[in-house]
Amino acid sequence: MTLLTALAQHIARRPQRIALLQQVAEQGSITRAAKAAGLSYKAAWDAIDELNNLAGQALVERSVGGKGGGGAHLSATGERLLQLYRRLEQLQAQLFDAAEQDADLALLGRLMLRTSARNQLSGRVSAIQPQGRNDLIEITLGDDNRLQAQITHDSTLHLELAIGSTVVALFKAGCLELLPSDPPAADALRGEVEEVLDEGNSPCEVRIALPGGQRLCALLDARQLPSLDLAIGRPIQARVSAAQVLLGIAT
Repeated sequence: MTLLTALAQHIARRPQRIALLQQVAEQGSITRAAKAAGLSYKAAWDAIDELNNLAGQALVERSVGGKGGGGAHLSATGERLLQLYRRLEQLQAQLFDAAEQDADLALLGRLMLRTSARNQLSGRVSAIQPQGRNDLIEITLGDDNRLQAQITHDSTLHLELAIGSTVVALFKAGCLELLPSDPPAADALRGEVEEVLDEGNSPCEVRIALPGGQRLCALLDARQLPSLDLAIGRPIQARVSAAQVLLGIAT
């Protein structure tokens, strides 16, 4: 399937992720945008985290608020993406002639990816290490963080991976292990605790903000919370096995 064909189908379906961006731009609030888009507050933030991670940068920026959830607005990239989507609605099958739109089209292609994995991080391949019939792929996430994925050599060839290739790393929230910030772990992602959703039932959900603007979601037993001391803003490390990481590319 070509990118333009996928874009046409994407427009016809009008997914809630794009509708949510539109509502954020109009409402200036995640709470109101979620209601207008027919989503719960939690589902809206899940969608926004996914969009930000797939884009590799923040499409939605927020200011911390009180009970109402604070304010929110689209970043410059988010505005540009939304404008592109609106142009696609108007022009549909027509080709885009402006060269500067190429990067935006690739970005929109990544946002069309549908998966059940809660964690979807965008990055670039920085190393490929053969390991028998498998390859260990190192991905740089746009900050000091690096992630590894173990895939078969056939998969490396099928995805046409090379140094510098843009990929999306996917893994489930339950695969993420949280560690105290000290001592530093060489194979862990470093970030800050952004939110802890503990409704009294296990598992609880922990959202982690990475320095480059991407976010992680971890599920863990509520009994682990006291030992980790997950205060908002506190540094935290998160580790995932390379064997649990899947890789995807935009087509």
